[in-house]
Amino acid sequence: MRTAVIVLGDLGRSPRMQYHAVSLADAGGEVDLIGLEGAPPILAVSANPRIHVHQLVDRSVSTRARGGVGRFVIASMFRAARQALRLWRVLMRVPKPDTILVQNPPAVPTLAVAWLVAKLRGARLVIDWHNLSHSVAAIRLGERHRAVRALARSERRWARRAGAHLAVSQAMAAWLQRKYGVRATVVYDRPPQAFLRPLPADQAALWAKVAPMAGLGVDRIPLVVCPTSWTPDEDFDLLLEALERADRTLTGPLAGGDKPFLSADLSAVAQAKAEAPGAKVAGLSSPSLAVVLTGKGALRESFEARAARRNFKSVAVRTLWLEPNDYPIFVGMADLGLCLHQSSSGLDLPMKLADFRGPGVPAAAFDYSPVLGEVLTAGKEGVTFRDPGDLANLLVAIAKRSATSDSPLARSRTWLAAHPSERWEDHWKATAGTVLMPGFY
Repeated sequence: MRTAVIVLGDLGRSPRMQYHAVSLADAGGEVDLIGLEGAPPILAVSANPRIHVHQLVDRSVSTRARGGVGRFVIASMFRAARQALRLWRVLMRVPKPDTILVQNPPAVPTLAVAWLVAKLRGARLVIDWHNLSHSVAAIRLGERHRAVRALARSERRWARRAGAHLAVSQAMAAWLQRKYGVRATVVYDRPPQAFLRPLPADQAALWAKVAPMAGLGVDRIPLVVCPTSWTPDEDFDLLLEALERADRTLTGPLAGGDKPFLSADLSAVAQAKAEAPGAKVAGLSSPSLAVVLTGKGALRESFEARAARRNFKSVAVRTLWLEPNDYPIFVGMADLGLCLHQSSSGLDLPMKLADFRGPGVPAAAFDYSPVLGEVLTAGKEGVTFRDPGDLANLLVAIAKRSATSDSPLARSRTWLAAHPSERWEDHWKATAGTVLMPGFY
């Protein structure tokens, strides 16, 4: 069996579609994994002889963010046209697929091109619904914009023409049934085997590597890890306000001679940057808490500038890009995993929660929608927060290691230690495998 797996996003930053490819290949299939250039794929993809990676050139992302709504729409249309042509060429060049699995979003141009190729080459089209394209577009354009309404009509049209559907949540599957009249198999994000509690030696080695990059000391301090794509569906204003409140609580009145946590030690900062050009260092000091945001994206630069102006004294705020092999270890080292995701549709689930679940790291997630309850219960997988005050209290508790034994955070640590997570491989075979490889599973 041969499957074309498509994601018109940065391929290296699309873990779910990479996991699909690995599972299909492990079952003996051949896979053409198609996505946009950017971060390198995970090792399980790049080292697998059954997976053939095709990265499409995409050089117009940054220009869309500049200018008004009209320019954004026009630039997006031109970008979609170029992507459609490149995707068409690849899909018509690769060996004939039995199945074409495509991620949505984005619906345009992916669904139309994938459907047409499936018809021409006699393949079955399967859509994996991560979210709704029109709800994502509405963040920038507004729900009443005609481009958003046109996108919603297009999404419904192609949904009804697909042969099968996968969905990231029960809420998403129910919405698709109610609104589009299609049935979807729910495939939750689950951590692969790489996401385990790392060995002490591996933790020490990675801290020794990361600490100089981030301008942190050699001694481990409480660590909060926040994986992010730096997109508008994450509330960085809330985070900055929470960091300010936590910093004031942790610092208290300055004693005589105490120095604030300034980013003015330019020689040390310059040295740290020279040693690791990919790291952004806001300052060097002896903080009592490190909050590290990973990933790359459009809003990262703006956040870095705003965080640097805060002059935190007790909280070190850092942004880092981690290599695919280092990321699972770093997540597993965390005392708390932070999720700022705010869903555009209220139907999707952030994959980072699965990353935290693998090594048993308690998650702190913004309580954006009832759908969150499908994968997170307070006192089990983690805790939720609704405002900067709630998050600030959690950060202070992590910094002081002061969570009481009956607090949801402490109960979560105990529960996670006693309840290892279901793994992607097992969950995939029981759900996606039955759809993508019928008769095999």
